[in-house]
Formats: sequence, structure tokens, C-alpha cells
Amino acid sequence: MAETDAVVPSGDIPQGRDYRRMMRFIAVGLVNTAFAFAVFGALELLWGDALPYLIVLALSHVVAVLEAFAVQRIWVFRVHGRILPDLLRFWSVYLGAFAVNLVVLPLLVEVLQVPVIPAQAGFLAVSAVVTYALHQRFSFRRK
Repeated sequence: MAETDAVVPSGDIPQGRDYRRMMRFIAVGLVNTAFAFAVFGALELLWGDALPYLIVLALSHVVAVLEAFAVQRIWVFRVHGRILPDLLRFWSVYLGAFAVNLVVLPLLVEVLQVPVIPAQAGFLAVSAVVTYALHQRFSFRRK
């Protein structure tokens, strides 16, 4: 692994060539967010009449996290080894976001009467920003 692709230690701000990793994360984040939204939207359209939207959310979460882990691990953070520990740390970040999503989505849909698909789109946009810092400092951090 090239020194410029090493995961930035906790507390450091990317500078110089680390800028490339940040740009890769943004590009991948946009793709992952679109993918997660597409999976949620497709499942909601296919099974929304038969399944509660929170079940659809849980199913789409599993698919989206596995896809995001593979892409971020290989292309963004370029780490090797420790697949299971990295996956568990990575997923823990998304479980936190998922827990918040389980509270926010019903509030938006049931209380504020926002349609379910636009409500989920808004949540994904906000959560994408938060997860970058958590993945950089926790999920793929190397000592």
C-alpha cells in the first residue's frame, strides 16, 4: 500500500495526496447512497404493499452495507487483511445510522406526512456525511 493511501490516523485532516482518498470517498459515497436508495426504492415498490416499510428498510440495509463495505475497503481506504474485524467495525457504524433511521423515518412519514421514498432520500443524504468521519477514524483505521 502506498504511503499516500494509508488510512489517516485519528484526528488528522487529509492533506496533500490524502486528498485523493477523500475524493474517492465522495465519489463512492454518492454511488453507495444512490445504490442504497435504489435498493430501498425497488423493494418498497415491489413489496411495499405486502411488507411494512421498516421491514423493507431492514432488508435494503443489509444489501447496501455489504456493497458499501466491499467498495470502500477496496477502492477508498485500500486496506488488506482483517476482513471480519473491519466488517464488524464498518457495520457498527451503519447499525448506529440504522437505529437513528428507525426513529427518524417513522417521524417523517407518520408525523410530518412526508412520502416514504423522499423521506428516506433525505435521511441518506445526511447520514452519508456523518459516516465518512466514522469510517476513516474507526472502521478502516490502522495503527
